[in-house]
Amino acid sequence: MRNFGLLFLLSLLVASTCSADVLETIAQWPLLEFAFPYDPAFLDLFQPENVVPTGLEVGWHRIFVATPRLRAGVPATLGFVPRDMPLGSSPHLQAYPSWDWHSAGKGDFNCSKLISVYRVRADRCNRLWVLDSGINTSIDDFTVLCPPKILIFDLQTDQLVRIITFPRENVRPNSLFTNLVIDDTTATTCDDVYVYITDTTGPGLVVLEGATDRSWRFLHSSMFPNPDMAQYQIGRDTFELFDGIVGIAFSPRLGSVYYQPLATDRLYSVPASALRAGPPAFGDVLPVTLIGRKSSQGIGLSVDPRDDTIIFAPLSETAVAAWQPQTNTQRILAYSPEQLQFAAEVRWVERDSGNVWALSTRFQKFFQKTINARDMNLRILRIRAEDVIPHTPYLLRHYNVPSHLSFYNRTLSGF
Repeated sequence: MRNFGLLFLLSLLVASTCSADVLETIAQWPLLEFAFPYDPAFLDLFQPENVVPTGLEVGWHRIFVATPRLRAGVPATLGFVPRDMPLGSSPHLQAYPSWDWHSAGKGDFNCSKLISVYRVRADRCNRLWVLDSGINTSIDDFTVLCPPKILIFDLQTDQLVRIITFPRENVRPNSLFTNLVIDDTTATTCDDVYVYITDTTGPGLVVLEGATDRSWRFLHSSMFPNPDMAQYQIGRDTFELFDGIVGIAFSPRLGSVYYQPLATDRLYSVPASALRAGPPAFGDVLPVTLIGRKSSQGIGLSVDPRDDTIIFAPLSETAVAAWQPQTNTQRILAYSPEQLQFAAEVRWVERDSGNVWALSTRFQKFFQKTINARDMNLRILRIRAEDVIPHTPYLLRHYNVPSHLSFYNRTLSGF
C-alpha cells in the first residue's frame, strides 16, 4: 500500500486563513456553569473543574451538550443552550429535559433517570436519542450504577416517548456505551431504524434494531485500543488513555459505518448490511476494511452525506480535516492550536445548511487536573462551508514547516 501526505497547508497560511476566518465561536467557557434550580443540594456538590462535555447535537432551536460523570461533581449530565444566543457568549446550561431527571447530581442515583450521558443524536422525527452509559466517575473508579439504556424524547414536548434497555448478553462488566449513529436509510416509521453504538471499554459494537428493540453485539480486533498509541500529545501536554472504539460515523449512500478507537491512528469501516444482518454466528468474521492511517489519534468523526467525505479531527495537529476515501483527497477545514485542543465531536449538521460544528474541550487538562479557570477551555465552534479553501493541493513536503509542528498524514489506500 502506498503512503500519502495529508494535505496540510503551510503553517502561516493555515494560521491566518483556517483559524480567524473559518472558525466561528458559537459559545465558549472557562468552565461550564449551570442554571441551577432552587435546590441547594445540586450547587453544594458542584465541582466545575470536573465537568467536561463530550457530546454535541444541534437542534432547530437548541444546542445540546452531554456532560458525562467522568468524576464527581457533575450536576446535570445533559443540558442545552439556545441557538440564538450572542456569538462567543458563555451561557449557563439548562438541564434537559428538566432537573427532575438529574437527581444523580445531588447524590440520588435512580436508574429510571439520567446517570451519565456521553452522546445524543436527533432523528428526522424531531426526537432526541439519549445514550446513557449508567457509569459514574468513569475516570476515577468506574462505578457501575445502572445498565446502559437509550431514552428518546420528543423535542416538541420534551416528553419521554420511549426507553430501550439492553439484554445482559450485549453488555460486559466493563462496558461503557459512549457514542451512537442512527441509520434510517430503510425506515418506514420513526422507530424503524438501526442504531450503531460504541462500547469503548468493552470493547465492541452494539447494533439496535429500533423496530423490535432487539440488539446484538460484534467484536473485532480493530475495536481494541493499540497500547503503542495510548499516549497523546496536544501542544505541551502529554497524557495516556487506553480507550477503544469511540468515534463513529455513517455514510447512507455508501452504506458504510466508519469507526476508530481513541488509542489508534487507524480508521476502519464495515458495511452496514453486515451489522444489520442480525447476531453473528459463532466463528463469523466481521468484514472490516482498513480505510487508512491518520497523522495522530482522534475522537471526532462525521460524514458529509453529499459527497461521502469523512470529517475527522487529529488531536496532535489541533485541526479539523476532510478526507474523501474514494479518491484519497484530503484537505484542512480549520486549524488552531488555541481553539481546537481535543475536538471531542465534529459534526456535519443538516439543521445548519451542512456546516461543520466542533466541540473543543481541552480534555487533556481536565484529565490531568491542570485546568486553568482563567483560560477559555471549552468551545462550541462552527466552520462555514463557504469559508473553507476549496481543495487546495498543498503537500507538506513542499514547504519548510517548523519542526515543532506535526503536520503529516500516513493514509493507506483502502480501495
